[in-house]
Amino acid sequence: MKVLGISAYYHDAAACLVVDGCIVAAAQEERFTRRKHDASFPVHAIAYCLREAACEPRDIDRVVFYDKPFLKFERLLETYLAFAPRGFRSFATSLPVWLKDKLFQKSVILDELERLWGNATDWSQRLLFSEHHFSHAASAFFPSPFEEAAVLTLDGVGEWTTTSMAVGRGNSLQIHKEIRFPHSLGLLYSAITYYTGFKVNSGEYKVMGLAPYGEPRYAGLIRDHLIDVREDGSFMLDMQYFDYCTGLTMTNSRFDELFGGPPRSPESRLTQREMDLAASVQVVTEDVMLALARGIAKSTGLRRLCLAGGVALNCVANGKLLRSGLFDDVWVQPAAGDAGGALGAALAVYHSALGGKREVRPGLDAMRGAYLGPSYSQDDIERRLTAVGARFSTLDTETMIDTVARALADGKAVGWHQGRMEFGPRALGARSILADARSPSVQKTLNLKVKYRESFRPFAPSVLREHVADWFDIDTDSPYMLLVADVREGRQLPMNEAQRQLFGIDKLNVPRSSIPAVTHVDYSARIQTVHRQTNPVYHRLISRFHELTGCPVLVNTSFNVRGEPIVATPEDAFRCLMGTEIDCLAVGNCLLEKSAQDPALQRDYRNAYELD
Repeated sequence: MKVLGISAYYHDAAACLVVDGCIVAAAQEERFTRRKHDASFPVHAIAYCLREAACEPRDIDRVVFYDKPFLKFERLLETYLAFAPRGFRSFATSLPVWLKDKLFQKSVILDELERLWGNATDWSQRLLFSEHHFSHAASAFFPSPFEEAAVLTLDGVGEWTTTSMAVGRGNSLQIHKEIRFPHSLGLLYSAITYYTGFKVNSGEYKVMGLAPYGEPRYAGLIRDHLIDVREDGSFMLDMQYFDYCTGLTMTNSRFDELFGGPPRSPESRLTQREMDLAASVQVVTEDVMLALARGIAKSTGLRRLCLAGGVALNCVANGKLLRSGLFDDVWVQPAAGDAGGALGAALAVYHSALGGKREVRPGLDAMRGAYLGPSYSQDDIERRLTAVGARFSTLDTETMIDTVARALADGKAVGWHQGRMEFGPRALGARSILADARSPSVQKTLNLKVKYRESFRPFAPSVLREHVADWFDIDTDSPYMLLVADVREGRQLPMNEAQRQLFGIDKLNVPRSSIPAVTHVDYSARIQTVHRQTNPVYHRLISRFHELTGCPVLVNTSFNVRGEPIVATPEDAFRCLMGTEIDCLAVGNCLLEKSAQDPALQRDYRNAYELD
């Protein structure tokens, strides 16, 4: 049985192919089109999934879309009627888009499938629709290593639902409780994202990264005026302060008055107010998630929890949830946002609608390390690199690993393009930029000279699973970079009195541990544990670096520059090498030194990045 899941038309379009319950392939459309958060119908991702499975379109038994457009339109219409006439401007802006593309999505999707595959098959008989939060819940539970678990999903909004609590057992999944629009923890976080000058639906992780630079001075205001939280974690927002129901912005003048001024202009200088707002909404988010988890633990009696939805990418809150002891185990879907809805929809149809059996392997999830995207043979890599004018040497695998490990130990930034591409927003050692975590200058250098992004942004450590407890206050699997824990006290460097008095971004320049490049200003780190079973080549690289330096930790950041998706092809990787200050690049068994490349090509690529 082959089920193709699709998400599209809002943000982060993706496709996933499930064959007899096994996740065979999954990818976001943005990686192929090079348009970040591309929402268009995922023709390239679909084509890739079929290639990976070596199957023809006629072999697909079901195609499933990750939500129900008519229910979303119902929400739009009922929201306008509830707030009329105040919401007319927003309604008038949205309505033409809905009438043109979204309301009749079944016919739009069928047209796209016919364009892609022809009309030899009547796809109307094979096309199904899942509900948005059921897709999220399915993406969380069905690939998890648990036979039964509580399931919590949180995001901005699906059709109506913003938060759901479910129970999964075997191949059964049932939603028990929901919180509905306009009351949304995700939209509260997005409102602060907007107010602090970042882009909604993509800047929330910047707010999370900014939070440790501030103090939660506004948490009381948020609790007193914006959100009312009940004992079981259910909550309501005071809509007097928000404009997303009736206007074209997230917040309004009452919100401005509450927090002492208008929103920060995008790209303007960050002030302590933004840092304190970030710290405040982060604390409130953590408290609400803990309250919800406490409520679902009490009502179900279950000891394992699965998470999905965009809010589940808040790895700081996830770490506190794990440490709370409310559950023995917590598993988070690595593609927790809308892209993962494609995967959840496919699994929901296979298990819930078609009754497909579910194989659970304790301690091993079904995501295959999230390495579900395309890979390239060595011959193909060499052809592609030659075609774009790259100069490279071809090494055997062990020589490649040793050479790259030595380059990292020498302080070089390395582009690392190996094996199958990751599914989800995190680079996990397949499409990564790597560096030495021991360097005190790496964080600022990578942010400003390679990633071309804000200097405050933290970097994550990749650490060998067998050594994680020696370096961090955690001894559990975190393969998807979705848990935050502190650097172990013995690895920390205490600050003197003058350093403790520093404010905001000034804290960035103070080394805080023996691995300062991955230690945030509050001594925390967003950890990726690297496992020999799921990524043997990356595991061997870090092991060799450990042999050379005594440190089993590398900086791992996504292989892209600001505003671009993570690289997909060898050509994408070469372009990033040439347009940034990365020192060298390993693609398969090809090693490219920046200094050996054609200077004219380097100028061309650098100019292209500057024009972008």
